[in-house]
Amino acid sequence: MGDLAAAVRAGEKTAVARALNLVEDQRPRARAAVAELLVALRGAGGHRVGLTGPPGVGKSTLAAALARALRDSRRTVGVLAIDPSSARSGGSLLGDRARMGFDPADEGLFVRSLATGGDRGGLSSAALAAVDVLAAAYEVVLVETTGVGQSETDVRLVTDTVALVVQPGGGDVLQFLKAGVMEIPDVIVVNKADHEALAQRTAAELQGALQTMVAVGAGEALPLVRASATTGEGVAELLEALDAHRSAIAAELGARRHAGEVAWTLRLFRRLHGDHGVRVLGGEEALRRWADEALAHAAPPRACETLSERYLATLCPDAGPSHGPGPAPLPPHDDTETSTP
Repeated sequence: MGDLAAAVRAGEKTAVARALNLVEDQRPRARAAVAELLVALRGAGGHRVGLTGPPGVGKSTLAAALARALRDSRRTVGVLAIDPSSARSGGSLLGDRARMGFDPADEGLFVRSLATGGDRGGLSSAALAAVDVLAAAYEVVLVETTGVGQSETDVRLVTDTVALVVQPGGGDVLQFLKAGVMEIPDVIVVNKADHEALAQRTAAELQGALQTMVAVGAGEALPLVRASATTGEGVAELLEALDAHRSAIAAELGARRHAGEVAWTLRLFRRLHGDHGVRVLGGEEALRRWADEALAHAAPPRACETLSERYLATLCPDAGPSHGPGPAPLPPHDDTETSTP
């Protein structure tokens, strides 16, 4: 895995593709290799930008416009486009890559589609690992979600900066005052600004809503940009807002990413074992401690396995150790204060 990690860091497209194929592999025999690769890629510094918002607002077109502007400024770009999977067949069209229309010969640009596999939250269970791979290879990673509602905020866990994309006349401005959606963004983008009158009105309504939230202590002032992915209007201003946010959080970036890894590990664990698993390991706060310690040795997929091994050992204390490749299960904690009935 060391050679593959080095090739990914060098931005070799074939290596990036191999690494992404590996982290998407759900078969048990791939786990050890995935764990080794992700540890080797830790600490990657690429700026991770999430583009989220309701379906149909133009996220794919905006991602393409941003990628072209970044390439024009000679920055390398990885794009991860998340597509929904069919609830009936489990299949996914994975059409965002074709719709963006990039030059496949551009060595400084890589686009990958990823199916949700039925996961909720606008992302896939492999999304964080895929973002880690792309961030090791490229200076900026754009993560386009499937199209989220008011409670699907997973993009916050895997990116540094989140842009919430809305469209002119997209609905009652009160929808944007709801806590779920307003916890997502660092920047708000009114897309399709070529619809000038509607875009101006929507931007004014959103600005008023944001000011109201700040006044009552329910939020903070956010940059608001009007942009048109089709004409290019406002794309440069959006890039400036994204870069400004990255600069503003530079000192806390490591802590933010670690918090995202902890939350993602808990998300994976809860997906496997549900609320019962959380209760068995002593409740949410205790589980966070276990995740924090496990992440000192491994990336989230392996850290989740470590928590799962502890969960199974707690259920069957006479079964003996069963941990596979990677760090051994964590030493015992006194969970008395955080245990739940």
